[in-house]
Amino acid sequence: MLCLPQSALLKSGRRKSCYLPGYPKILLMRSLTFTRRDFLRSATGALAAAPLFAPSFARALGSNELLQVASIGVGGMIGRHDLTNITGSPRVRPVALCDVDARFLGEAAAVYPDAKTYRDYRRMFDELAADIDAVVISTPDHMHAPIALAAMQLDKHVYCQKPLAHNLGECRAMGEMAAKKNHLVTQMGTQGHSRGAYRTAVEMLQAGTIGKVREVHTWVSKTWHGPPEGRPNRVDPVPEHFDWNLWLGVAPERPFADKSYHPHEWRRWTDFGTGTLGDMGCHIFDPMFSALELAPPTKVISRGPACHPETYSPDSDVLYHFAGTPYTDGEITCRWTDGSAGSLPDASRAQLPPDVQLPGGGAFYVGEKGVMVLPHIDLPLFFSSGEPMEVTINELVDKNHYHEWANVCLGEGQVTTPFSYGCAVTEAVLTGTVATRFKDQPLTWDSANLTFDHEEANQLLHREYRAGWELPAQV
Repeated sequence: MLCLPQSALLKSGRRKSCYLPGYPKILLMRSLTFTRRDFLRSATGALAAAPLFAPSFARALGSNELLQVASIGVGGMIGRHDLTNITGSPRVRPVALCDVDARFLGEAAAVYPDAKTYRDYRRMFDELAADIDAVVISTPDHMHAPIALAAMQLDKHVYCQKPLAHNLGECRAMGEMAAKKNHLVTQMGTQGHSRGAYRTAVEMLQAGTIGKVREVHTWVSKTWHGPPEGRPNRVDPVPEHFDWNLWLGVAPERPFADKSYHPHEWRRWTDFGTGTLGDMGCHIFDPMFSALELAPPTKVISRGPACHPETYSPDSDVLYHFAGTPYTDGEITCRWTDGSAGSLPDASRAQLPPDVQLPGGGAFYVGEKGVMVLPHIDLPLFFSSGEPMEVTINELVDKNHYHEWANVCLGEGQVTTPFSYGCAVTEAVLTGTVATRFKDQPLTWDSANLTFDHEEANQLLHREYRAGWELPAQV
């Protein structure tokens, strides 16, 4: 445990990674990077769960049994990361691997030769459902809900990457299914939630370190926007190792274009991803929702550039309004920005010293007594009127988000980002992606009735599903 006053944190070696020597103090992000070597090596050490939220109750699996897991989407940074980490638990046995790309599937199968391999998750469920206890979903966003709903209908525990769904209708369906199947254990894949830095920030906000919160600014200096003219004007041959039809899944048919969708570029396209806000919003919003106990937003407005119908805005700027909670000074706002440096938040609101700059991604919370700056993912820093606050930071330890879920599936502990929580965070993110389609038009959001006060915005609550790919539950 680290227990240092704020002034010491600014000077100590513990924070050297947060500054560039010889330059003005710049708060930097610690990043989690995973290589092929990481994939070929199991993660180690199962860590105990933290009882932060109401538990989901597991089916009757004995404490000495292994959790039999199917992993869907095993390639790319996310898929490898998820598979490596969940199988790093000594209590997990991978019984099935599924991916539409035979290269990724082959790499994973070489590491886990005893697991059966599939290209189509539907066939996997048909043939192997009786041998599967739980499912890890690491696919592009547009396939999260179809797979998760199918798995829960089959009484499988689910770990699903963020954002939980591609649209608000799917998000609501997943929440309702999880509530109906309340014996199942669900977890949203926001691994930073279990990191000590974020847990420390949440604890300090709730302890009133900066007083009640008045406004929040969130941002990330990255983007997934696509070309303004829309999709590529070409048709490329589909590689033999890749099943384009299975990858499209619920999305409308379109010609394959190499290096335009798979394996990384799908986030920029409205048919498949949810843009930079969808990619990073659930991570950066997570401490805000956890600490302030927020409900979904009441109003949202986009002030960024207009979007092309098939891609996302290159520089999002979305303002959210939230109802007050015991941790806020009445109703509060949260501004989200992403993209180029021109879309970064107004640093003057952060009350920083003259030689300190904002990090490339994270949040700052403006409270009654000062400001908490929270880099993504690093320990918080506290300022007031241009000076560091004298604050003692008791750093909490990191926990393993994956092992927490596996342990609860086996009947021990509690999950911390169940779908009951994850759906609220995802709902906020997705109301923002809708707002980016209607520049400068305030949208009032009625979460209880799943509706905007805007007819065109309501048309984006759901999507049309390709024939043969309809959801297993009404959305």
